[in-house]
Order: sequence, then C-alpha cells, then structure tokens
Amino acid sequence: MLKIHYGALESDNYIFNPDAFFNNTYEDEWITDDLSVQMIKDIDGSEVIGPRAIDSPFLGSIPTERLSGGVKTLILMNNDNEHIFNASACGDNCAKWILAITDRLEKKGKDLTIRLGYLMDFGNDTFDIEIANLKKVVHNKKELVEAVLDNGLL
Repeated sequence: MLKIHYGALESDNYIFNPDAFFNNTYEDEWITDDLSVQMIKDIDGSEVIGPRAIDSPFLGSIPTERLSGGVKTLILMNNDNEHIFNASACGDNCAKWILAITDRLEKKGKDLTIRLGYLMDFGNDTFDIEIANLKKVVHNKKELVEAVLDNGLL
C-alpha cells in the first residue's frame, strides 16, 4: 500500500533531499531496470544509453547524476525500501509512477511510504492510499483532498 505522510516529518530514515542522496547511493543496475528506463523516458524525455550515460534531447549526453530530481526520487522509491523519501521533489507527472512502484512493491509484500508537502494529483481512478498522519485509507481524489485539508495536514 502507498502510505503518505503530509507536512513536516521527523524520522531517522527520512531523506529530505533525494536528489543529493541519489547521487551518492544509486547503483548501476537501478538505471537499466526496465521500470527506470520507462520513467526516464516519460518524465525526462531521455533515453538510457547505459548505467552512467543518458541521452537527453535538451542537454545531449549527460551523466546519470543530471537526471531530474523527480526521476531520481522515483528510482530511489523503487530500489530503497529502507528510507522515506520527500516526494515533493516530484511533480504530478510522477504520480502514476508512484502508484506503479507501489504495485510492484506490493507484489513483494512491501509498502511504499513517502512524504509530501503538497496535494499531488493521483488522477481520477480509484486507489488505496493510507494517510500516515491519520492512519486513514482513502480511495479517490475527493476523499484524499478532504482528509488532508479537513485535518490541517498542509
């Protein structure tokens, strides 16, 4: 299940700056993973040449460290289940990927916990998201927005 903590978070395993954390911890196989290749193409419009080289339509050939903060955060979520990542580094274009990563992790018997400082748009389809601050599961955009705003989480 996707669990979202809204607002400030104090935790020993919380990574506020996933961009910098990624640059110092990623592993080559994370980049060439099928899901990572798809996310990099979708979010950054770039092609993975290899684990340390990306072909960007805007910047040319770039090192992996120059990927967007959103893609880096998604890759971390998919590969590091020990930390809670600040998903505010991600835009709404990352929401479908967060749900896809959650599905992938659920098949392994794991949950995904993230932190958000804004109301990310998870689309109009139904979903199961636990608002960690409230220990409440919501199933659609309206329930999510109402629970977050009515409880003053943002």
